[in-house]
Amino acid sequence: MTPLDASWLAAHPLPEPGPDTDKNRRGRVLVAGGSETVPGALRLTGEAALRAGAGKLQLATVARAAMPLGVQVPEAAVFALPANPAGELGDDAGTLLADHLERCDALVLGPGMGAEAPAKAILKPVVAKPDATRTMVLDAAILAAAADMTDEIRAHDGRIVLTPHPGEMIRLMRCDPARIHADPAGLAQEGARRFNAIVLLKGTETWIACPGEGLLLYPGGGPGLATGGSGDVLAGIIGGLLARGAMPRVAAAWGVWLHGEAGRRLAERIGPLGFLGRELPGEIPGLLAAPS
Repeated sequence: MTPLDASWLAAHPLPEPGPDTDKNRRGRVLVAGGSETVPGALRLTGEAALRAGAGKLQLATVARAAMPLGVQVPEAAVFALPANPAGELGDDAGTLLADHLERCDALVLGPGMGAEAPAKAILKPVVAKPDATRTMVLDAAILAAAADMTDEIRAHDGRIVLTPHPGEMIRLMRCDPARIHADPAGLAQEGARRFNAIVLLKGTETWIACPGEGLLLYPGGGPGLATGGSGDVLAGIIGGLLARGAMPRVAAAWGVWLHGEAGRRLAERIGPLGFLGRELPGEIPGLLAAPS
């Protein structure tokens, strides 16, 4: 096990854009998810992706939330997707999303989606055609479908990042809940091998496992991060770093560190509890400029 600290970050720097870069070369992120119940989740994820350095942002969500979301995030292009009777993304959303993949470098799928979303129907067409030029973050409710698509995810050859919290990890791995507490490190590594993907097991400590690589441990950014929207921000940071060209393990590790250290900074300035998920993205540029 290796601690995720300043020494590790210095040895694994992020790709930096040159002075002649443009917004396309800084990377294009597509964030898809949300619902009529949680219409603002993609705002958090999308802003985090831009704050992490991505050049262009696309947001795809249920039709009733699309226009308000576009007003909230004027930097983004917004696509309306069909909803089901529960106000979640509908069965056809995955097919429509697959058509948009040609125009993105990284996809973040799942923030703001609930249990009544047809996760399998959405995920299947999205992962059906692996592309060596595209990376993905699978988050939140979409992880429940990943458990049934091991072969499809493996075919992406390590270009997918899975971001479960303990409850999602139990469903993803279909394991005894006791394993989360007894051996989180081993469970994360087993998941990475099973899916041939980066597995980021979130919690008071966060474990980052990658096939064929050493296990990373981040000790946590404090209890204030246990708040609504915090995970949506983390998924967006990772997506933005992937779009910039960071390798999946590096993007996942830097994303965890940036998210945690943003929480530390807010805790020092505001208090250990009570800062908001939407306050985290604003801390990211400064942390990127001077990691310590």
